[in-house]
Formats: sequence, structure tokens, C-alpha cells
Amino acid sequence: MFRGQSRHAGARIGKIASIDAHADTLAVMRFRMLAETARAVATGMTNVVFSRTHVTPNVLRAGDPAPSFSLPASDGATYRLDDFRGRRAVVIAWFPKAFTGGCTAECRSLAAYNAAFAGADVQCFAASVDTPAVNADFARALQLTYPILSDPGRDTARAYGVLGPSGFASRWTFYVGEDGRILHIDTQVRASLHGQDVAARLHELGLS
Repeated sequence: MFRGQSRHAGARIGKIASIDAHADTLAVMRFRMLAETARAVATGMTNVVFSRTHVTPNVLRAGDPAPSFSLPASDGATYRLDDFRGRRAVVIAWFPKAFTGGCTAECRSLAAYNAAFAGADVQCFAASVDTPAVNADFARALQLTYPILSDPGRDTARAYGVLGPSGFASRWTFYVGEDGRILHIDTQVRASLHGQDVAARLHELGLS
């Protein structure tokens, strides 16, 4: 075999190996999504049946002060809502459970529009009651460029009124102005289109 042919053959083999590795990664991700979804459903049903989650109704509306928080995130930092007051608006997209199908679609959708949020000078967070380690793993798996807040103690989820009897957070998104007050609450999130919907809402609110 000629030298040039050898190089081309090597390149083809490398490309095939890369494709196979990517396919394997996707297969593992799909399996984990199915497993985590089934586990979340079983856990949620058990929590509801045995009333294992203490839920205190807390209804927030546009115009209310957003509850303060100090939470660890998937990037290793700790974020405090008060640190953004007077500096920029904040979006907090609560989701039920890392690695489940709908939450994976939602976080990927947000990632696709992250540049638009940064251009609008808006800090975007996803948030769940998963542990920091799980959310860090989730963020790495999806190659997310925004932080996921972790609230395993569920106190912040209760304060925002998103904690359900299942023990997981509802899929609600909060828009918080620079003054620390809630501008809008989206309780009808379309998971796979959420990035697009958040970008549109920011425009409607005059934030982009």
C-alpha cells in the first residue's frame, strides 16, 4: 500500500472508531434516561402514596420578591440570588430529575439558546433537587454551558412553591428582574422547545 493510501485508510479507520464511540455514548445515555425515568416514576409514586414529602403550599406571583437562595451548582460554584440584584435579570428553570427524558430535552434546548441569554445579559440557571454530584455528571454528559443549581434539601424548592408530593420539583421557570422581583412564572413549560420559549419571553419582558 502506498504511503498516501495508508494515511487515508488510517483516517477512515479513525473516523469509523469515532462514530462507533459516539454511538456507544448515545446508547449509554438512552439507557440511563430510561432507567432514571423509571426510577423517578417509582420513587414519586412511593412518596405520594406514603406522604413522604412535606409540602407547604407557597404561591408566588409576578411582582412578588423572589425567594433568596444560596445553592451549589454543577460547575462547582455556589450562587446567591442576591449577588445578581442590581446587576442582571435571572432565569431559574426548575426541572424534576436529572437524566430523565423530558429534563434532558429541556436542558439541551436551553443550552442551544445560551448564547442568546448571555447576549441579553441574563443569568440562566437550571435547578433541581438532585445532588450537586448528580447535576455535575448531568451537565458534563450534555456538555452544558450554564450552571444547574442543586437543592437536595428541598428548602428552596419549597420556597418557590415547586416541590410536589412526589418529592421532585415541578417543571416551572421563574423570570426574576434586576430588582429581585418575579417578572413572570411559566408553569406550562414545553421541554423540547424551552430554550426558544425562554428567548421569546425575555424579548416580551424587554430583557433582550
